[in-house]
Amino acid sequence: MPDTHTTQPAAAERDGPSDPPSLERGTLRIIPIGGLGEIGRNMTSFEIDGKILIVDCGVLFPEEHQPGVDLILPDFGFLKERLDDILGIVLTHGHEDHIGGVPYLLKLRDDIPLIGSQLTLALVEAKLKEHRIKPYSLTVREGEQEKIGPFNLEFVAVNHSIPDALAVAISTAGGTALVTGDFKMDQLPLDGRLTDLREFARLGVRGIDVFLVDSTNADVPGFTPLERSIGPVLDEVIARAPRRVIVASFSSHVHRVQQVLDAAHAHGRRVALLGRSMVRNMGIAADLGYLTVPPGVLIDYVKAGDIPDNKIVFMSTGSQGEPMAVLSRMANNDHQIEVGEGDTVILASSLIPGNENAVYRVIDRLTKLGANVVHKGNAKVHVSGHAASGELLYCYNIVKPKNVLPIHGEYRHLFANAKLARETGVPERNTFLGENGSVYDLRDGLMRQSGQLDLGFVYVDGSTVGEITDADLKDRRILGEEGFISVIVVVDAATGRVITGPEIHARGFAEDESVFDDVKPRIIAALAEAAHNGVRDPHALSQVVRRVLGGWVNRRLRRRPMLVPLVIAA
Repeated sequence: MPDTHTTQPAAAERDGPSDPPSLERGTLRIIPIGGLGEIGRNMTSFEIDGKILIVDCGVLFPEEHQPGVDLILPDFGFLKERLDDILGIVLTHGHEDHIGGVPYLLKLRDDIPLIGSQLTLALVEAKLKEHRIKPYSLTVREGEQEKIGPFNLEFVAVNHSIPDALAVAISTAGGTALVTGDFKMDQLPLDGRLTDLREFARLGVRGIDVFLVDSTNADVPGFTPLERSIGPVLDEVIARAPRRVIVASFSSHVHRVQQVLDAAHAHGRRVALLGRSMVRNMGIAADLGYLTVPPGVLIDYVKAGDIPDNKIVFMSTGSQGEPMAVLSRMANNDHQIEVGEGDTVILASSLIPGNENAVYRVIDRLTKLGANVVHKGNAKVHVSGHAASGELLYCYNIVKPKNVLPIHGEYRHLFANAKLARETGVPERNTFLGENGSVYDLRDGLMRQSGQLDLGFVYVDGSTVGEITDADLKDRRILGEEGFISVIVVVDAATGRVITGPEIHARGFAEDESVFDDVKPRIIAALAEAAHNGVRDPHALSQVVRRVLGGWVNRRLRRRPMLVPLVIAA
């Protein structure tokens, strides 16, 4: 794809990563570290006069081709040598794809100030408590300004699927950037908090040099439906449900939980929250006044068994088919709640790209268990939290930015967003399509790409961070899909003659191990030939075994398993 504006050569035609030049004083450097070409890992660096401001630091959840991985972080390794230059981390809202990476960055330097709204900071502080980090926090509200070194920050209210979301205008000597964060333009929001288009217009009149815009729904025509349109549907489904109701949603979707609480209360049902993150986040939201809990509705999970089936609603995590989340465990009969005939399961969320197969597997398993599964495909039980193309057009026409850098989306979303910007009059040369690691320099309203950093995935795997590589994941896939063969051969150190073996053991094969009897003479003959040619090094002889056995297995069994040959010189 193009790495700057749309007239630049495609990625396949350009050179690889290139280090940017030294940054001149008075020039603003912008580096998207994550969130471009993906839904997640949102993180952007802003630098001027030797000082750095970070906006968001999120995670990406693994897909099926990344087995064993818990989370994927932005690659902020290039910042490790400049941690003291980071003045703060602005957090636009409390979703995991914007705050989930904060603990890992603060482990490198724990006194980097966090700047965000009340709910956002409360959610991230609870997360940091689990990592035994006590952060330095600065709570801000819409309409407020903060001066952080060479950065003047102005915060703007935006509507999203979580309360207290903020856009941020960053003014510097090099120019002004407006970052929307995640947003939409719900005209009848449940919390009464509109996206402040008047403030967007005021900033636009003053001059926005670069507009960094949420791209997630840029390819969706029209306008995102109202959040409140979901309430009546949830109410009807819960009213008709003959037995238990299980609602799966994101653990931070306060508005959706509020709608479930209200519907349950209206029909005489109690609600039990399931999943540690769901319980934690809703407790925070209720304590801060963002969630209104009707009297007597919430019940502790351990007491839910005493409630009749037609009087209980379970609110759980797992709407994306995550293997260890509550809903997936229910679908696999690996949870105390056993889903059965007559139960109703509501998936009150949209599909994050890459999770489709996992979600449909969960739906199939729940259906097989006898549940009535209600999801976005067959009922209006979720609306997106992101602006569709009609809303984005309004924003471009109001802000009238000099340059546009679409963020937060897969490549098709970024392309669609750039096209919308051009349709509203932004020149093609000023519409930038970037990748993670693209380096942009802004000065006097002129923006250009000055380099391309080589940024990759940083995998969290259990207690390890960044140690698992793509090669390790490839080995895991091979083990899971193709099987494993080990070969042990003992040779005479002096002559290279085979003394014992080869002993061949296979895992993940339907065939009996006797099938390998045909290849053993070939291995012995190949080792004898190598010995005749003077090869005595055990590693070199192991490669001979690998080559002979691998070729035979591929031809005979049509498999490409992991091979672990061991040649021992005695």
